[in-house]
Amino acid sequence: MPQSSPNFHVLGVLPARWGSTRFPGKPLHPIAGKPLIQHVWERCRRCSNLDEILVATDDERILKAVEGFGGKAVMTSPDHPTGTDRIAEALKAAPLATHILNIQGDEPLIDPALIDELAATMTADPALDMATAANPLDPADPAAHDPNVVKVVTALDGRALYFSRSPLPFFRNAVPGQPVLRHKGIYAYSRGFLERFVSWPPSPLEKAESLEQLRALENGASIKVLLTNDASPGVDTPEQAREIERLLATAHFSLP
Repeated sequence: MPQSSPNFHVLGVLPARWGSTRFPGKPLHPIAGKPLIQHVWERCRRCSNLDEILVATDDERILKAVEGFGGKAVMTSPDHPTGTDRIAEALKAAPLATHILNIQGDEPLIDPALIDELAATMTADPALDMATAANPLDPADPAAHDPNVVKVVTALDGRALYFSRSPLPFFRNAVPGQPVLRHKGIYAYSRGFLERFVSWPPSPLEKAESLEQLRALENGASIKVLLTNDASPGVDTPEQAREIERLLATAHFSLP
């Protein structure tokens, strides 16, 4: 895991909390003989542009498991309303970090190349506050109308205009070749912006849609959206964990 640049220190943070309404203890759920969080950590270890990887947790069992497989973890408050708030607290353990990637701890098939691209995008443009990613989705796909699937629309220069759980855009007129963009829950921030973000109160649109990235847009942030073909699924239920185990057995998702 080489240094990204002598001028930057890029930190990858994996938020991993124990409590989950649908799947308590999810980060330690075994998949193909390893805890879920270890799969994500191993993907991050393949990155070239991360200088440091840190698991931010609220539970000693997760912390001990991470340390057991050679990772670094830090305890954070169990009362954080969002993963971003948890990451901001974890920054106290990473004073050198200039840029931070919020890598979901329940996406064991995340593409290391996407993480590297997000890191490179942030360090190359000092005007950017945030960067994230989205993958194309056929407008006829049922997911385009699923409120559990977050959509994003962008300006012509690739910066986010809006995120929503509603169909976005609403195709009153057919636009050949125009996809729906499914937002992936991975974020990159400059340290200064992240520290400002968590100081702002939840915003009206954020509360309406339950999407914290809208707080950034409502406060005038610039968010670059990278297009990716990485459609790797996350894990929200034990059934999805079994599907991940099946996918890990395929050549497409296995790491060399």
